[in-house]
Amino acid sequence: FDVLQAANANEGIFSATTQRIDLVLLDVDMPDMDGREACKIMRQKGVRAPVIMLTGQDGDSDTILGLESGANDYVTKPFKFSVLLARVRAHLRSFEQSEDATFKIGPYEFRPAMKLLMTEEGRKVRLTEKETNILKYLYRAGGKPVARDELLSEVWGYNAAVTTHTLETHIYRLRQKVEPDPAHARLLLTDAGGYRLQP
Repeated sequence: FDVLQAANANEGIFSATTQRIDLVLLDVDMPDMDGREACKIMRQKGVRAPVIMLTGQDGDSDTILGLESGANDYVTKPFKFSVLLARVRAHLRSFEQSEDATFKIGPYEFRPAMKLLMTEEGRKVRLTEKETNILKYLYRAGGKPVARDELLSEVWGYNAAVTTHTLETHIYRLRQKVEPDPAHARLLLTDAGGYRLQP
């Protein structure tokens, strides 16, 4: 994950509203404002990304206040990092499926729910279901190469009739759609027995 830190609630609100944020981890106890109030302001300003609140208080009323302020989850300190990480991943997965999810891929804004890539100039590139799933999985890998077999099983499931040739055909078609010069790919790269996205 690329992490963007904010020293206080106002900095956090500014970052969440001016940058593309996939998920917000928000402490309830901040120097300038209650985290629940900060969450409410983020939601009012149009932040759609999942928000996980961190708190030292474990009362039911605190949890209810946090969730009612617009948080998706409420984690009580102390917590195991592995548990927090699992919750982060779970919220990212469900957010990816939501209508609100958008991701930056090269010059495009990627909207998986709409099966769409869009440039800043407003040019739209329509994607098939499989192309969308390929891009989603490669995006989730964070620029690291994904082996062909792994991509096949993730996108097609364990369908014995599907071969790496099928995947290569889909990658070829995807490059025709997204690369300015498909013969010299700069966005969807072949790498180490698989593929990766160049951020």
